[in-house]
Order: sequence, then structure tokens, then C-alpha cells
Amino acid sequence: MPTRTMAAPAGFGPNAVCRRAQADHPFTERQLMALESIMHIRRYEEGAYLFWEGDPAEAVYCIRKGHVKLRRTTDDGRDLLLSILKPGDFLVDFDLWDPNHRNSGQAMEEVEAGIIPLPDLELLLSKDGEFAYRFAMWMNLMRRRTESKLCDLIMLGKPGALASTLIRLTNSFGVAQPDGMLIRLKLTNTELAELVGTTRESINRMLNTMKNDGIIDMAPGGRLRVLQPEKLRQMAGCPDCPACPKEICSI
Repeated sequence: MPTRTMAAPAGFGPNAVCRRAQADHPFTERQLMALESIMHIRRYEEGAYLFWEGDPAEAVYCIRKGHVKLRRTTDDGRDLLLSILKPGDFLVDFDLWDPNHRNSGQAMEEVEAGIIPLPDLELLLSKDGEFAYRFAMWMNLMRRRTESKLCDLIMLGKPGALASTLIRLTNSFGVAQPDGMLIRLKLTNTELAELVGTTRESINRMLNTMKNDGIIDMAPGGRLRVLQPEKLRQMAGCPDCPACPKEICSI
């Protein structure tokens, strides 16, 4: 079971994860401090669920440590992996028409999350017009990212969709090395299949083809490394930046 600590004071000190400069959100330091002042901290073991699809959506989550999979189960029992949240990311899963979570959130490792109750967030938004504007900007960024991923999955075919997914993984989790870009987040072929919307067997075949073509290889520890990103961009029909910035082209 997840454990809960006492409410944290504003700021969490100079290295608070939700205030990291490289996080994909437009909030200012002052606004993030205001958010931190109304959140409490929960910790989840690897494999634990932060929430299930259909649970009441009563809070916003700020991931402070670890990674979280957002997954949806189809009517025929298949799992679709919609996104992977990293430290510094926010999760908002509510609207006026559906008060429940539309996805399930599962910890990929030990996770620490800041929980912001919705009534407290609504009060903060109503008091701070600039924050409300930036919050709308951030929600629009999330919408554009989702639309971009959906278009790639539908229009590119399975090899192109896998190429697009690998590009997004390097943008979100890539570490530059002399011989390529290491994807530091270790994913199973089943998880890659859930991201692409295909079967594990199809992923195995496509990855083997990419390895034989010298586009990717397997680094020590079972992590993927991209050797020829330009080949992936060709397969995915990628436009040049800034037409598709990394804030959009990410997982």
C-alpha cells in the first residue's frame, strides 16, 4: 500500500523536482512554489497503482521521483500504453463531463508523487489569472502532444509508428554517447508494443530488422541505443524543428 507523509512546506528546498528548469511546463518559480504549498507526498512501490481507470479523479499528481505508466484497457482486453511520466511531469485527468480517471497510473519503480487536491487547485486558479493562463497553455501542450502521437500511430504504419516512438523516447529519456543516443529508461518489448499499438511479436521482428540495418542496437543492461537517428526520422517522415519541437515530440 502507498504510504502518505505529512504535507510538505512550500518550496521543498532549492532542488525541488517539480520546479526543475527542464520540466515540460510553462509555470514560473512562484507558481510552482504555490503548487508545492498545497500538495502532500505519497510514495508507491514498484508495480503499485496510483489510481485505476474509473476511479474518481480527485487530485493532480506531480511526479517527484521514478516513472509512471499511463495505461488504458480496451473493451477486448488489450492494454495501450499512452504515456510515461518522468520526474517533473504533472498529471491532470479530469474535466467537466467525466469526473473519473480515464486511464490507470502504475509505478514502474519506486515513485514519489506530490498530490494536489482538486478543490485546492481550483481555488489557486481562481485567485491567480496568470497561473490560470499558463495552466491552459500547459493543457494545450498536452493536447498537441497527444494529437501528434495519435497521428503518427494511425498514419505511419507500424514501422513508422515504432520509429516515431523511438524518436520520442530519445527526446524524453535519451543520453548522448559517443556511438549513439542511449534510451536510459528500460522498456520491455511488451511495453513497446503497448506504446505502438501492436503485438510483442511484431515489435520483435521490427526491432531485429532495425538492428540488422544498423539503426539501433542493445546496450549493456538491456537498454536500446539509437545509432542512426536520421534513419528513424526518415521512416517517421519527421519535419524539421521548430515545426515539431521536442516538447511536442516526446512520450
